[in-house]
Amino acid sequence: MDTAYGSAPLPVWERAEPQPRAAPVPLSRAKIAATAIRLADEHGLDGLSVRKIAMALGVGPMRLYDYVTNRSELLDLMVDAVYARIAEADPPPGWRATVLAVVHRTRDAALEHEWFADLLGARPHLGPHALAVGESTAAALAQAPGVRGIDDLQRALGALNAFVVGALRREITERRTARATGTDESAWQAALGPYLTRMLQTGRYPTVARLVIDGAHLDAEETFHHNLTTVLDGITGHPRT
Repeated sequence: MDTAYGSAPLPVWERAEPQPRAAPVPLSRAKIAATAIRLADEHGLDGLSVRKIAMALGVGPMRLYDYVTNRSELLDLMVDAVYARIAEADPPPGWRATVLAVVHRTRDAALEHEWFADLLGARPHLGPHALAVGESTAAALAQAPGVRGIDDLQRALGALNAFVVGALRREITERRTARATGTDESAWQAALGPYLTRMLQTGRYPTVARLVIDGAHLDAEETFHHNLTTVLDGITGHPRT
């Protein structure tokens, strides 16, 4: 096993690929990650296992352990493969345009790979592509008005990441719920509308009543962008007109 700092094993991204075997199916970490991503897209993380990945690749499960030693390493490879797609586009000029582009590509990735949202914020993402996305975002925010030092930058990144994680997890959860239950707006209104009407007629919830009665059905992408720009305006202290 490759090691660094004495007996500590190297992270999966720094370990050399195993020597090719005389086997009918060539393997690589990239190929294993791509197969795992496809299975997770179809069945979610709960349906992901080494056995299923090996079966999809046409190899025995033990061969995979030459490339990844546990599930955590497999998830690390999967996550970094998604970050590679987020990082591949050249950043546009200007700090705000860069942040907007990175965050919107992150949302696109989460909508394509819903399991990715489950892993956002769960643990540090330290693969080379995740670090590249982090560097691009941090370097852009460091140029923002109102970010005057490392403390401001840490707070700005914390606020931005909290918004992204929360917004994407909520959006993905709503998509999954609607898909699992087949619930649409008319069905929801038929099931809970009478109860909600009775509660609002009590007069105890006037602001909620306004939101329910007068509030429009907002487009998810437009709302995400609006709230993202609001967060950036708050970070800089200079609202955009």
